[in-house]
This record gives sequence, structure tokens and C-alpha cells, in this order.
Amino acid sequence: MFKKSDTSSLLAKTKTYLSDAQTNYAADSVSELADLIRFHEWCYYVNNQPVISDYEYDQLYKILERLEQEYPDQINPDSPTQRVGSDLSPDFETVEHLVPMLSLANSYNAEDLNDFDEQIRKLALIPEGEDIEYVVEPKFDGGSVALVYEGDKLVRGATRGNGIQGEEMTPNARVMRSIPLTAPFSARGIHKAELRGEVLIRKDNFDRINKDRAKNGLALFANPRNAATGGLRMKDPKEASQRGMDAFIYQLGYASNTEGAAVLNKFETHFSAIELLDDLGFKVPMDVSKLCSNISEVAKFCEEWEAKRESYPYEIDGMVIKVNSKSIQDKCGFTAHHPRWAIAYKFKAKQGTTILRDIEYQVGKVGSVTPVAKLEPVFLAGVTISSVSLHNEDFILSKDLHLGDTVLVERAGDVIPYIVKAIEDARDGSEVKVEFPKVCPVNDTDQPVDLIKEAGEAAWRCPNCVCGEQTLQRIIFHVSKTAMDIDGFGKTIVEKFYDLGWIQTIQDVYDLDYEKIKTLEGFGDKSVNKLQLAIDKAKQNPIHRLLHSLSIHHLGKKVSKLIAAEISHVLDLKDWKLEDFINIKDVGPIVAENIITFFAVEKNIALLEQLEALGVNLKQTEEDRPKIVDANAPLVGKTILFTGKLLVVGRKQAQEMATAAGAKNISAVSSNLDILVVGEKAGSKLKKATALGTVDIWTEEEFLNKINN
Repeated sequence: MFKKSDTSSLLAKTKTYLSDAQTNYAADSVSELADLIRFHEWCYYVNNQPVISDYEYDQLYKILERLEQEYPDQINPDSPTQRVGSDLSPDFETVEHLVPMLSLANSYNAEDLNDFDEQIRKLALIPEGEDIEYVVEPKFDGGSVALVYEGDKLVRGATRGNGIQGEEMTPNARVMRSIPLTAPFSARGIHKAELRGEVLIRKDNFDRINKDRAKNGLALFANPRNAATGGLRMKDPKEASQRGMDAFIYQLGYASNTEGAAVLNKFETHFSAIELLDDLGFKVPMDVSKLCSNISEVAKFCEEWEAKRESYPYEIDGMVIKVNSKSIQDKCGFTAHHPRWAIAYKFKAKQGTTILRDIEYQVGKVGSVTPVAKLEPVFLAGVTISSVSLHNEDFILSKDLHLGDTVLVERAGDVIPYIVKAIEDARDGSEVKVEFPKVCPVNDTDQPVDLIKEAGEAAWRCPNCVCGEQTLQRIIFHVSKTAMDIDGFGKTIVEKFYDLGWIQTIQDVYDLDYEKIKTLEGFGDKSVNKLQLAIDKAKQNPIHRLLHSLSIHHLGKKVSKLIAAEISHVLDLKDWKLEDFINIKDVGPIVAENIITFFAVEKNIALLEQLEALGVNLKQTEEDRPKIVDANAPLVGKTILFTGKLLVVGRKQAQEMATAAGAKNISAVSSNLDILVVGEKAGSKLKKATALGTVDIWTEEEFLNKINN
């Protein structure tokens, strides 16, 4: 690949082409000019040291385009002009990575790093006093990708996905000029390779993109990471190319020769593999990486970069530490989640100060009042923060918050905004101490309702809603996926119908005028018919969903199922006493009292009777009934997992059949798994189960025969 020593001669060639732009070149000039342009792309995108202007680059590009038009038989698939296709790519397909892309364990301080070092010593039997060599690299905040090269050519690009499978985005990988379309792996004895990397957008480029979007009236991107990950999934490679994305490569994950034999073991260290990728022309983070001789040196390097992270042109949220020796890596091995020989050092949450301007209050479905701080907007970790939950009165008191305070805000884990404290020294006397309301703060009627706070609870609640806010929140919860699971009936639609007066109670959900809905903008025949079908389907739900959907305080999904298994009809609960509830294992007296109170209210009974009249099921279903397993059932005491496409029965049906036969369905391959049922296109689960050697592997036919027998 190119070296800095090549610059002088290649720059001379560049000047020749630019000075003789109109010259009629021979066909063999096409290849030379393509190589020359690739050199300048390498200088700009990989080495970050362009040696010609953008205008001069564009002139070279135009000459190449002209030559390729004259000599079309000389066009090579890896020509710089072939990076962008003329057509939209189809929807991305799911592809399986050659080896899984695992997550990383996290550390937050030097003590955690020392614990990690100690773990490596135990796993690899390394004595105390003997240093372990580590490679420290930046933990980029972008979109992870896997690139596959075969026969020296880029043949596939994919997102990380779930770590086993990702979305193919090869056309978008081809337009990133920091990703070589060809690389001379074969000269190093490698025929097929899978590389791991992170796609990023420079901070200054991100600012430019958002300015352009603002000018064009488009929504702004929240942060460079979102802009990059969104760019990976764009269907038009031309649009993806406009994001100016860069790909840093940080690992050679897989390598094999022409016979398909693995050749990763030819690299004795991780650092030597990274040096190879650097030599082959890939953009590797050498300027932010270091080969450290021991864990103390690692900790010092991490602290240095935490202090200067803002000066780096790309977003980084930590450092990644990897054992350098491949033999030690092999001894440490992997968990199902992460390699034991690597760990992420997370930088401290980004913090900033701003002003607490106001506090607004929200009332939930059971009347809990939640205070929300309204802040002078502050930009933290790529996101503008203007609202932060204050949880409850105790939180406000513990922070001694005043309106007008200067407060320290952080994003815990770079995700959840949180007020750390008020800066008392910044107070000038104009601040007003926050007093939690004693009456419902959202009630806009002339009937004030005193808030209550029950023993053992942190939240204040409105016990008797007269303004309708709780009713609205209960309807929103009732139709949600967690409760009645009415597909397509989201919060926004409920609020719209509520404001129009079409839904004022839960019963109204099942008595909508669908023809009237069709008159609304954005509601066509197709969407309204889909909503009607979803509501009709919800009417047949098992009663444990209905019980949970009623927003009875403390009544969650688990207890709803326990109670549904004991009744034939929901209205049976009118006659239940406290002992009837607490005789059920895991049902406590507090939730029991709340259910009794609910069923003692006449309007609640009327609600359920009206729901039944509207077709909503109130009778115990097969799903509600307790599952009684015959001690002689064929799979009693076994754990089972299904993978691949089943042809005779669906996955859910197969799991239900397994449960009925006494088996327990689990979600992952581990030493606890007894049976793996394999359908078509089984992937990594089959490989893992085979490697364990303790799992019975059945075909779908074998499973069904076992069940039937």
C-alpha cells in the first residue's frame, strides 16, 4: 500500500496530469490515474494529511471519468468512480458475521482495571510480578461495522446488528473513501478476512451537516453517532456518501487462506495484526492507541485521554483495553457476552451547569405525581437537555433545590440526564425554595383534591381525580403493548381522540365510530381498518391482560396471571375476601386490599359489565389456566431451545407444545441446555451447542415424534 515516502513522486505525477488536463491519454493511463486518485483518497481520508486541494482532486476525478468513457473496457470494479452506484440499493438483508461481534465488559476507574488484570492472571496462570502487555485503543461512539474481503476485494459490509447477524450495507461501505475497495491481503497469505471497525462523523463535519439541514428546514441530528448509524442504513449510497462518514478499523476478526484454513494464529499479538491493517491502507486509530507494558501504564494512558477527549476530532466515550498476546487471549476465552481478555474503560459522565427555571408536574395512571425540572437548555454528550425527572419530593429535598438555582447536570452513562446537585455558592438570594404541592397540581377544575402519601411510598398521589388526567393516562396504558396490546393505538392517537371527545372512558375504546375516524387527516381506509382489526383482536385477550390493564395500584403482570389462573370470570373477584388473595403464593396483602377496593366501587363493576357487553372477554381462557404437567410427560425436567426456521409448526406453537410436554423454554445456548431443536438455516446456536458436546440436537421431525409419542 502507499507510504509517506511515495508522496514526492506521486505528487509530481499529479501535477503532470493537472497541467495537461486536456491531453489525449492512452488506455494504460486509466489504471495509473485510478491509483493516483486512490493515493490522494488515502492521504485525505486515512492519513488526514491531504497534499492537494479539493478542487485539484475534483479535476483529477473528472479526467479519470473522461478516460473511462473513452476506454470502457479499462474500467475496473475498484475504480474510484465506481464507489457510487446509479440505482437505489434494495432493502438491506440480514447476514451472519463470520465470527460473533461480542460486547465488552465495562470498567470505570483504576481499581476496576486492576481487578481485570488480576482476572487475566488467574485465567492464564500468569504469576504475580510478571507484566502483561496490553493494547489501549479509543472507544469510538459511532456505528459498528464488519467488512469482509475475499480475493483482496471488498465483498461485504454489514452493521453489528445483534452481534451474530447484521444488516448488509455493502453499497454504503463502498462510498466511504476511508474503506479500500481492494487491499493486498493475498500478499500476506490471507484469502478471506473479516475486519471490525467503527463508522464515525467528524465533529466539525457534523456541525456542517446540521447547519445545512437547518437551512433546508430539515430536522437536526441529535449527535454524530446518530448521524453515522443512520447513514449506514440509507438506501441510496449517494446520500450516504454525503454524510462524510469515516471508518476506523480496530480488529482483524477472521482470516483464512485459499483452502479455508484459519491463519489468525500467524499473528502472535493483537498489535501486529493492527500494524498489518495499517500497512494495507486501512484507517486505524494509531494516534490514539498505545502498546502498554503493564496495567498501571494502561490506567495512566486512559486518564490522559479522558482529560483531552474533547480535543479529539471524533466522539470517544472511553478506551478499550485488550490483552496483546494472542496465546493469552486464547487461554482467557469468551463468555456468551464478551471476550474475557478485553474491557472498556468508560469515561466519567459528561457534566454541565445550567439554570433550573421551573418545575412541572405530571400525574400518572394511579395518581402518582412526578416533578419534572425545566432547565435552560444545556448540551451534554451530544444531546440538548431541557427537561429532567426529579422523581419525587424526597429527591428535591435531598438536593435542596430552588427555582433559579445553578445546577450541575450529567448524563449518567451518557444516556439518562440527572441533576447531581445545586451549586449553592452561585446563589444570589433571588432563588425560591421548591415547595412540593399539597393539592393535585394538574387539576384545573374548581374542586381542589388533596394529595396523599401512603406509608412506605415515596410518591404523593392524587386519590380522587376530578380533572380527567388520570383517566386519560389509564386509557393510554390500557391500549399499550404491556396491557391489552392494541397494535397501532399509540399515545398520540389516544390523546387526539380524547381531545375530540371520542374517547372519555376505557369503554369508548371498543365503541368507536370508524367512519368518523376516516374523516380525519392522516386516517385512510387502510389504517382505520387495521385499527379496527387490532381492537377486535384485543377483545379476545386472556383475562390476565385485562386485569393488568385496569391500572389497579401494585397489580402487575405477574400477580394478574396468578389471579387469572384462579377465577372463571373477572367479576368473580367481587366476592373475594383478603384470605382468598393471600392464599395464592406471591400475592401480598397490599395488592390484595387494592383489588378488593377496586371491586367494591360500583362504577368499576359497571365498567367491566359494559366492556363485556361490547364484546370484551371476561372469562378465563386456555392461556389463563394453570399449566398442569403430567409427571410422565416426555420432556419433564428438560430445558429446550428452538433455532432456525421450523416448517411444520411455528416457533411459538412449538414452544407451547414443549411446555405442555413438561420442558422449560430457555433463550440461549449454555451448559444448562438439554435439547436444541434445529430448523432451516440454523446459525450460531447450532455451532455453540455442537461445541458444548452435552446438548441433544434434534430435527423438527424428531421433536414432533417425541411429543406425539
